[in-house]
Amino acid sequence: MELLLAIPYVGAIVAPVNYRWSFEEAAQALELVRPSAFIFDGGYGSWARRLMDSGSFSYVGLYLTMGDPVSTSHAANFVSVGHIKRSPRGTMVMEPVSAPRDVALICFTSGTTGRPKGVAISHTSLIIQSLAKIAVVGYGEDDVYLHTAPLCHIGGISSCLAILMAGGCHVLIPKFDAKSAFKAIQEQKVTCFITVPAIMADLLSYARKENISGCGAVTKILNGGGGLSAELINKASCLFLHAAIFSAYGMTEACSSLTFMAINKSEPQETENQLSSHSGGVCVGKPAPHVEIQIGREDINSSSSPMGKILTRGLHTMVGYWANNTVDTSESVRNGWLDTGDTGWIDRTGNLWLMGRQKGRIKSGGENVYPEEIELVLSQHPGVAKVVVLGVPDSRLGEKLVACVNIMDDWKWVDATDEHQGEGKEVSSQTLQEHCRINKLSRFKVPRLYHQWRRPFPVTTTGKIKREELKTEILASLQPRSNL
Repeated sequence: MELLLAIPYVGAIVAPVNYRWSFEEAAQALELVRPSAFIFDGGYGSWARRLMDSGSFSYVGLYLTMGDPVSTSHAANFVSVGHIKRSPRGTMVMEPVSAPRDVALICFTSGTTGRPKGVAISHTSLIIQSLAKIAVVGYGEDDVYLHTAPLCHIGGISSCLAILMAGGCHVLIPKFDAKSAFKAIQEQKVTCFITVPAIMADLLSYARKENISGCGAVTKILNGGGGLSAELINKASCLFLHAAIFSAYGMTEACSSLTFMAINKSEPQETENQLSSHSGGVCVGKPAPHVEIQIGREDINSSSSPMGKILTRGLHTMVGYWANNTVDTSESVRNGWLDTGDTGWIDRTGNLWLMGRQKGRIKSGGENVYPEEIELVLSQHPGVAKVVVLGVPDSRLGEKLVACVNIMDDWKWVDATDEHQGEGKEVSSQTLQEHCRINKLSRFKVPRLYHQWRRPFPVTTTGKIKREELKTEILASLQPRSNL
């Protein structure tokens, strides 16, 4: 947290790395940003050692460890915080060096290939989005905020800054788990925290198992990274009796939240317009006061549907994507409007309704997952002829990954109940999961379910997979069968 403040303060740019990434994914991010310094704590000393010893990151001039010094053949480039404290250089007067629209933060999100993309975010965007959270959620100086989200995701960063600006108190735990979170909630009298569906599901499951109640100090919960199911909302409202639960819809490129909605109060009423009755989608609330949202349509003369691309404009939007020490805005911003990559519509009361993702991005456990990346890895297995990865609804993760697999003719699909022949040419969910791990996929990108697809995948006239048609069939196959 200190680094998030100190680095931009002196005019430099901070680029937090996701601790859940594999080493290879972290290396891709470093190559994208080409940093002059790499700062890490003791738990990631092996990363730093591999980076230095590989010889591929010569542009990193300084490795600063927050823990013990790291043993490496390039020890001269490593400095520990302890060493700095033991070697003071006197008092220095530090003045802030930045302009409001200067880049303060590079926050990583996955591109359409699954590779990290560096989103360049300005000082102004960080400040204005934090002020929005203060205004909507109601953070104040009496709040005690539990950090449940990592400070490498824009949601965690934005909420952290909001609490700092409001003058609240921070409670940090090394890594989220339900037991540690409840211990902090009870001992520190936590009043607020943020969640994604997976975190909320874990909290409720642990509370039920341990018979936990009496979380009356909690008054504010902000959920992002996917909508909470009605079941989770009801259970959360019972456990956190005095909490107002808000849902936020946003993205890294918009520096966190675009819309907010109180979800443990009455549902917003759908417009009486007939269009709304068949449009559907998920209501994600109204835009924050400073956020402009409009629906862009490919055919501006068409009035048959209110749906289109969700576009946003304002000081909250990214400066651009960072690559090779330059900022590129050409991909997603036109005439000042940022294309969110999602489709939706706006009802008469101003609520935004989210329909889905333009390019099939899957949101699982608060992480963006792109099926093309996983399909590429799975297709490299010698027993896989063709594979399609889908996201299906899950009360805990928001969406869980399902891999639909066509196997090679001379290979055998083996279920958990089947007898293994031990001949080598067998494919199972276990072998495919292991294949994903061997090929360096992060754990949250490894599909949980595998389905043998016994016929050609449905395709369009141009050969593209009909993912929605396939998803409908998969969902039907996952439904419990009636014994009647």
